[in-house]
Amino acid sequence: MLPYVMLTHWIADFLCQTRWMAENKSKDLKALSAHVGVYTVVLGVLCWPLFSLLGGLAFMLVNGVLHFVVDFITSRISSYFYQQKNMHAFFATVGFDQYLHFVCLWGTFLYFRAI
Repeated sequence: MLPYVMLTHWIADFLCQTRWMAENKSKDLKALSAHVGVYTVVLGVLCWPLFSLLGGLAFMLVNGVLHFVVDFITSRISSYFYQQKNMHAFFATVGFDQYLHFVCLWGTFLYFRAI
């Protein structure tokens, strides 16, 4: 089931993120909030069948908050490195961002699956 959760993360985080969201979330809370709002709804709708009613709602909301916090920090760092043309540090930051999202999804999946 965890591979399915990661697939839904990819859909919600990459396929459903517009160019405007991606280019502006590091400097505009409206863009970041729009991205996280879409992410949270898509993740929640696609993962809901894996949980009870309460567990699914909690999984969706907690991951929305965690996603906001992670992206708030990592988007600013990756944007800085991109502007400096430091592509190694930029991609390392993007990769670490995805690692953090994976850890959050894994932990919340295990926790809220039990509810």
